[in-house]
Amino acid sequence: MSVFAKLDDNNVVIETNSVSDSIATPDNLSQEQQGIDFLTEWSGGYSNWKQTSQTNSFRKNYAGAGYTYDATLDAFIAPKPYPSWLLNTETCRWVPPTPYPSDGNMYTWDEATQSWVKVNV
Repeated sequence: MSVFAKLDDNNVVIETNSVSDSIATPDNLSQEQQGIDFLTEWSGGYSNWKQTSQTNSFRKNYAGAGYTYDATLDAFIAPKPYPSWLLNTETCRWVPPTPYPSDGNMYTWDEATQSWVKVNV
């Protein structure tokens, strides 16, 4: 199955839909238009679709509801979790201004102090 993201007017993912491999070959962007054509007809004319990869082999991340498709980066990007986090344009994933501690403990991000706070379990 190939998976396609239905995008709104701002390229935000509304939902995803699967298409049979006989319609669009998985992970093969050259077949993407066939899937878009099928979904456009199936949906009654809605045509803002982009293929996504469950294996992240293209478009960086698997599209989920609320993700945004960035045409310049040709990538799906998750909603920004915190105002201070920055987008890594290589992976198209959000990264904190301070790396997650590697001491084996659990932490949560505190946006007010822009630091990791140890979780007491």
